[in-house]
Amino acid sequence: MKKVAVFGNAGAGKSTTSKQIAAITGLELYALDKVKFLPGGDEVPHDQYLAAHSRILSEDKWLIEGYGCLDSTWTRLNQADTLVYIDLPVRVHFFWVTKRFFKGLFQPPEGWPERSSIIKGTINSYRVLWLCHKKLTPAYRKYVANAAKTKTVYHLRSKADIASFLHTLGENSG
Repeated sequence: MKKVAVFGNAGAGKSTTSKQIAAITGLELYALDKVKFLPGGDEVPHDQYLAAHSRILSEDKWLIEGYGCLDSTWTRLNQADTLVYIDLPVRVHFFWVTKRFFKGLFQPPEGWPERSSIIKGTINSYRVLWLCHKKLTPAYRKYVANAAKTKTVYHLRSKADIASFLHTLGENSG
């Protein structure tokens, strides 16, 4: 595991899972929401985001979680040696987005840019969630099925899968 991409729909637990992967492996974690958005939630210019993303990909080791944009997603997945695809039932994603909203009223969510609006972010997550489920989820599933021939792929379909993956990763790193 030198170049790890963690991806999936909104509310999948990517940030929390990635933080645990980083703690276990020692890989530097890059949360794409912090690359793509400024403190306060404004988006950086697209060319600046792509340049920052490219700089990260040029490093020898990385752990990147999140989406960014469609072009950067496919580039990142192609360059990764390890894919961690969190593919939960859509109802779980909706529930976890809602849970993140309520928790976010008291503590900023994992991986979010500083001073970002929890309300604006939650509304965007709900909007993106269904679109991703209909458009990207089938493409992601096809991609990971094919990528399993040449890469290490973890296709996590439940909270138990996530816990088992992290447990096994912890045992194998020690």
